[in-house]
Amino acid sequence: MKKLFFAAVLSFGSLTAFALSSENVSLDSTQTVIAQDDFSEVKTSDLPEAVSTAVSTEYPSATISKAYVNKKEQYKLEITLEDGTTGTLYADKDGKWIEL
Repeated sequence: MKKLFFAAVLSFGSLTAFALSSENVSLDSTQTVIAQDDFSEVKTSDLPEAVSTAVSTEYPSATISKAYVNKKEQYKLEITLEDGTTGTLYADKDGKWIEL
């Protein structure tokens, strides 16, 4: 009885594996996924003074390469350090660091 049960399970498992391997999946290589994070780009000169001061205080060797703002007046800052390291920081309009 155990052998019969084992044979049935084994044959069922091999049939499902065969059925799965016969599926053809085609991907359209022209599709692009764009993540929407509700930030729009702003000039670095248009940043609030508190945000610019927070960056220069916390990261004196950093330069802000790009800046973005959302409707809640939260800023996404792409910074570059002197050694070429890049990173993204988030701050509110008062220059306080936030995590998103």
